Amino acid sequence: MPAHPPTEQNGLFKGLAIMAFAMMILPCMDGIAKYLSTFQAMSPGQVTFYRFFFQLVLTVPLLLTVAGSGAFRAKRPWMNLMRGALHAAATLLFFTAIKYMPLADVFAIYFVEPFMLTAMSAAFLGEKVGWRRWVAILIGFGGAMIIIQPSFEIFGVMSLLPVLCAFLFALYLFMNRAIGEADPPLTMQTISGLGGTIFMAVVLLIGDGLGNADFQMALPDSGFSLMLLIVLGALSGYGHLLVLRAFRLAPVSILAPFQYFEIISATILGFTLFGEFPTPSKWLGVAIIVGSGLYIIWRERRVQKEAAGVP
Repeated sequence: MPAHPPTEQNGLFKGLAIMAFAMMILPCMDGIAKYLSTFQAMSPGQVTFYRFFFQLVLTVPLLLTVAGSGAFRAKRPWMNLMRGALHAAATLLFFTAIKYMPLADVFAIYFVEPFMLTAMSAAFLGEKVGWRRWVAILIGFGGAMIIIQPSFEIFGVMSLLPVLCAFLFALYLFMNRAIGEADPPLTMQTISGLGGTIFMAVVLLIGDGLGNADFQMALPDSGFSLMLLIVLGALSGYGHLLVLRAFRLAPVSILAPFQYFEIISATILGFTLFGEFPTPSKWLGVAIIVGSGLYIIWRERRVQKEAAGVP
C-alpha cells in the first residue's frame, strides 16, 4: 500500500516537474539581460525597468481573467508595493553585476541568500536555528568568499553586488513570511509588479539625470531588441507564476533544493552565449555553497518533523 494516495503523489510529481522546469528557464531571463547590456548597449537600469514593465503588461490580463478586479484589491497595498521595490532593487543589482561578471559567478554568489533569510528569520521572527545550521551558514559564506576573492581582484566592488542583491532579495522573501497570507498570491504579484515598475521609473530618471551610464534611458533600437524585452517580461511573469503553482502542489522543503538548478542553467548559458566557464576554485566555492544550502534545507525539514512528532 503506497504511503500517499495516488492523487497526492501525482500532485507532488507535477509540482516537482513544474519547479524543475521553472528553475531551468528562469536563468534565460538573466542571459537575455546580459546580452542586451553587453551586445545591444542597453543600460542595466533600462533593462530592469522593461523587465518589470513587460511583466506587468503581459500578466495583468491573465490575472484579471483569473481574479477579476480583485487582483488589485490588497489588504496591505503599501507592503506589497514595498516588496515590489525591493525586488526591483535586487534585480537591478543582479543585472548590473552580470553586465560585468560571468553569469555563473553571479548566480553562485547570489545563492548566499538562503543563509541570509535563515539568519533574518531567527533574529526577527523568533524562528529557532540550531548550532548546526549556524555552522552551515558560516561555511556557505566561506564558499562565497572563495568565488568573490578572485572576482574582486578583476572586477573590484562590482563583485560585491551579488551579495547586496542576495541581501535585498532575502528582505523581499522575509517580507513574504512577515505578511503571511493576508493577500492571495496573484494579488501580491500584481501589486508588487506595479511597485517594481514605479520604483525603476524613478531610479532611471534620477540615474540618467546624474549621467550614470548604467542608468541611461533608451528605447529599443530594433525589433529584435523589443522582442527580447517582451520575452524577458514573459519569462519573468509566467516563470514566477509557475513557481507559485509548484509551491501549491508540493511542500516547500521538497522544492527548495531545485533552486540550485539555476546554477546549472546559468553555467550552460554563460558558456554557450558568452564563452564563460567557472575556474576549478570557483567550482569549489559553488560546491560549498550548494552543499551548505542543501544541509540547511534538510535540517529545517528534520526539525519540522521532530516538532510534529514524525519519525
